[in-house]
Amino acid sequence: MTGTDDTVADDDALFVLTAILLTPAQFPGVLGDDYPAACAALRLEPYAEGYGLVLGQDGDGARWTVVVDDVSLVAVAIASWDCGMEYDLSPDDRSVVCALPGWPLAVAVAAPGVPAPHDPDPETVGEDIAPLSPPDTDTWGPAQRRLGADAIASQWADWRGQMDDAASAPKGEEAPDSEPPAPAPEAEPPVSHPGIRRALAEARGYLDDPPPPGRVRSSFAPGDARMIRADGPGWSMVARTDDIAFLLLDEVPGEILPVGRGPELPGLLTGLDALAVRPS
Repeated sequence: MTGTDDTVADDDALFVLTAILLTPAQFPGVLGDDYPAACAALRLEPYAEGYGLVLGQDGDGARWTVVVDDVSLVAVAIASWDCGMEYDLSPDDRSVVCALPGWPLAVAVAAPGVPAPHDPDPETVGEDIAPLSPPDTDTWGPAQRRLGADAIASQWADWRGQMDDAASAPKGEEAPDSEPPAPAPEAEPPVSHPGIRRALAEARGYLDDPPPPGRVRSSFAPGDARMIRADGPGWSMVARTDDIAFLLLDEVPGEILPVGRGPELPGLLTGLDALAVRPS
């Protein structure tokens, strides 16, 4: 494997463009509601240690996702890139589990000096193996719903700020069309869709009957708070333990439904945090 600084194509090289973690605590939600489902989408065994997914192009420009078991190496590379540092991600061949054609997520960059990204030749990978591909963002379904929830979790401050702006808009001034009106953070909002109560009830059910690993995840948030990501049949939740929650439902395409603190949400989020998988 090689980084993208090389400009001379080598048919046997993989020009690394980016990488993703696939662990019980952190995986692309677009792949499934939980870690075992995400692994199944890539035809992988759900090992507790997890995997790293290295996305790149070969010398012909074909898209490949290389699965490696050296999770620590991939985590260091991602952390370095997030800090704006260079890092040559070159996993040892012995750590490679398999190579899958295509990419599960969209990648905005391409390797220099090779043809434009494209799926590998079916004769290379076999006619019965469909290349991985990112979800169609023009439609709405479970993959797009989870992708949207992941985006809200990664940009919480921006989404929360927009909801505050909508709530404080002067009377007669409409909130932005792209966002639903926000309730006051401490108020119990009206239930605008029966799916909200169903999703909250199923999330409460997790406290008595823990779901598969990764169905509920907890990550760092500012202060002493935690960011909660939970999924269930037809719904996704994004919440902060010290704030409100957002719900996305399969049956309400593209809408982000706020759930105020009220008397019940804090306890639910605390309980979910207690059973959630956390990054090591």
